[in-house]
Amino acid sequence: MPSTPFHKILIANRGEIALRIIRSARALGFRTVAVYSTADADARHVQEADQAVCIGEPLPSQSYLCIPAILEAAALAGADAVHPGYGFLAENEAFARACKKAGLVFIGPSPEAIAAMGHKAGAKTLMQAAGVPCIPGYQGDDQSDARFAAEAERIGFPVMIKAAAGGGGRGMRLAPSAKAFPALLQSARSEAEAAFGNPELILERAMVAPRHIEIQVFADRHGHAIHLGERDCSVQRRHQKIIEEAPSPAVDAVLRERMGATAVAAVKAIGYEGAGTLEFLLDGEGNYYFMEMNTRLQVEHPVTEAITGLDLVELQLRVAAGEPLPLAQAEVRFDGHAIEVRLCAEDVAQGFMPQSGTMALWQMPPQLRVEDALRSGAEIPPFYDSMIAKLIAHGRTREEARRKLMAGLEDAVALGVTTNQLFMQRCLAHPVFAAGGASTAFIDQQQEELLASDSATQDRAAALAAVLLCDVAGERPSQGRPLTHTLPISLRFTLDGRMLGAGVVRAHPDRFSVGIDEGVFEIDRVERVQTSVRFVCNGLAERAVCHRDGPLLLLHYRGRQLRVEDHTRAAALKSGDAAGDGKLRASMNGRVVAVMVAVGDSVEAGQPMVTLEAMKMEHVHAAPSSGRVTALHVKTGDQVAASRVVAELAIEAP
Repeated sequence: MPSTPFHKILIANRGEIALRIIRSARALGFRTVAVYSTADADARHVQEADQAVCIGEPLPSQSYLCIPAILEAAALAGADAVHPGYGFLAENEAFARACKKAGLVFIGPSPEAIAAMGHKAGAKTLMQAAGVPCIPGYQGDDQSDARFAAEAERIGFPVMIKAAAGGGGRGMRLAPSAKAFPALLQSARSEAEAAFGNPELILERAMVAPRHIEIQVFADRHGHAIHLGERDCSVQRRHQKIIEEAPSPAVDAVLRERMGATAVAAVKAIGYEGAGTLEFLLDGEGNYYFMEMNTRLQVEHPVTEAITGLDLVELQLRVAAGEPLPLAQAEVRFDGHAIEVRLCAEDVAQGFMPQSGTMALWQMPPQLRVEDALRSGAEIPPFYDSMIAKLIAHGRTREEARRKLMAGLEDAVALGVTTNQLFMQRCLAHPVFAAGGASTAFIDQQQEELLASDSATQDRAAALAAVLLCDVAGERPSQGRPLTHTLPISLRFTLDGRMLGAGVVRAHPDRFSVGIDEGVFEIDRVERVQTSVRFVCNGLAERAVCHRDGPLLLLHYRGRQLRVEDHTRAAALKSGDAAGDGKLRASMNGRVVAVMVAVGDSVEAGQPMVTLEAMKMEHVHAAPSSGRVTALHVKTGDQVAASRVVAELAIEAP
């Protein structure tokens, strides 16, 4: 078979994905070219590549998903190969064809393979013909609402609606009943078209609490194909993976051999080349059903690298150059266990709402493998996926890997933008996950425990915050008088939005008595070295990390991110409920994708008014109360900032 040598690789992706590819490419002696939108001009992947090209504004049609811009950048930099990363372009048949037409080596499968397996409906048809077990459903050409409604009734509720050309949970909805089905169908179709440019959908029978198991495969152009074992990706929110591990606690050696053989036979049947992942649902009896194939490297590939000792990006580059795979199936070895968590910029308490802003302080644990592209002071823009880092632990046993990851995740410092850090710690610590029993229903079933408040930790953090707000590092006390004053210094501040009053008395040069609500805390020996704070609270010595910016104090304490705002000298907060003023505010930075009302319309409380898209997810903003629309301040396509008023209502009298 012919070789296809190349020397300079353009990476058609951003962030930690681009950095991961740069690392392996550089180790093999390749030159690299980064591309970036104007929002990413100062990003790390731009700085670490050998060359970089700006490809436009941070909109899909103008930057990372714009095929002409990518090809122009490759020509400008003199690149002779393109790595599409692990995003949408990696599964875009048109992009693979365009690269080939431009004389560029596409580091991925052929356009024909992408077309065959990158479309859920077509892939299921191929797999059924090959004898691979598939979930019952509908993947026909008739995309009418009536046909979908009839097919859903035939399949039986609950039924899963999926984007035919999609992935990553976009365009996916679980319809529990025939009554809920029409609205969910329209919502899935809208999101599918926005995310993938293709509104086609398929239906599948919704399995109850299955495992989500995927098989990593590799194939070369010489006819060799192998699998590298399975990954368990069952812990998900919004149908998006947040914890992955290898091997799966639910798969034994016999089942691994069966599933691996199925996956290898599937890729051989279509003449596949490169990295790919076949995804299955596994029931409690050991029956597995094909869902889809991702014709690319997965975000979660580091756990496979950890247990096999292989560099999967290196394998991609070698296969793309025409080399045969360097090992046969019998030579694949598995060592220990690896678990990965996805750290995301999102507010778990607000339905996993994506967040953006400035990451004031970013310190990742050295004992873990961390894939990220951030640094202190970096901006997290609202235009891209909410995942900001992956933390991976490897151990001789699953319990060792879990223990290492829990400790490392608790040590990770991410201050300035709300993340899912505490939620991930609780997932790892939960008895069901610890026992290896988590299914795709894990988060829904355990949500109450995973979201429970920890008032004891918050109270201790509040006591520390009160002392720090008094500027105990030798700076001028916040009320203009020395802390040696025997009377308490009164403070008012919010801790994660909760208004608190505190009195701080300096009972000794190194001892402070803090009264908060009904509690009294004795804090001794507060020592600060740069951002690190060591202190003793009620006899227990502990450590915290802090970042101060005027009246704002950000704390990392016991693995929690806490936001403290000093209101001691501020004017009294305005009273009144923001929801009761008739103003509809944007809950995040984002782009307006739909306006469902007009000025003069009467609306009911909870009625959808405006839909925003942020970090690839759509979020419907509903009327805060019943009334008449008196003003609309946005139109479709507008970019809005968090808290901006997008519409106003004249509230109806009760």
